[in-house]
Amino acid sequence: MRFSKCGLFSVILLLLCSAYAGGAERKEFTATVDKEGVQRVEILGGSYFYDPNYIVVKVNVPVELKIRKESGVTPHNFILQAPEAGMNINVDLGTDATVIAFTPTKIGTYPFFCDKKLPFMASHRERGMEGVLEVRE
Repeated sequence: MRFSKCGLFSVILLLLCSAYAGGAERKEFTATVDKEGVQRVEILGGSYFYDPNYIVVKVNVPVELKIRKESGVTPHNFILQAPEAGMNINVDLGTDATVIAFTPTKIGTYPFFCDKKLPFMASHRERGMEGVLEVRE
């Protein structure tokens, strides 16, 4: 198969764009209530991902997120803004874990994300560093 220079460039550009826009693989975690009555979740953030990126918790049961970022110089944060549901979080991440405690008070799905961004570049959220906290009965 033979491509013109323009055709080859188009194919390469299409492959790069599809790899970039492919979206993050869903990594789900359903929290359980431990003997102290707390739902504990460990989250790792890194090169434009959170692991897990889909977290299921129960309403009106305390949650403790233990979140950190991979080593490296790229700054990351964790934002989950749903004050109507008892969650209003905005923390910068380090390689040492940060513990965030809250009690979700309303059933629903709530996005979390990293809003860091270099000038003239896509934000970390646009590059896939986002997830969902689902609060169930």
